[in-house]
Amino acid sequence: MNKQVQIFLVVLAGWMNRKQQKVIEYLLEENQILKQQFESTGKKLRLDNHQRRNLANRGKAMG
Repeated sequence: MNKQVQIFLVVLAGWMNRKQQKVIEYLLEENQILKQQFESTGKKLRLDNHQRRNLANRGKAMG
């Protein structure tokens, strides 16, 4: 593989990593806000079976 392609791939990977990191930071902040809202109301979060299944699948994929 020539140098130009390698440089391009490194730049592309860096750009994708920054974009993913911004998404992660947004989701973490969103989760924190939702937690605060639920804690302030004192109500339990109610999930339907479909939502529970989706969360379980994603959690299992994370390990």
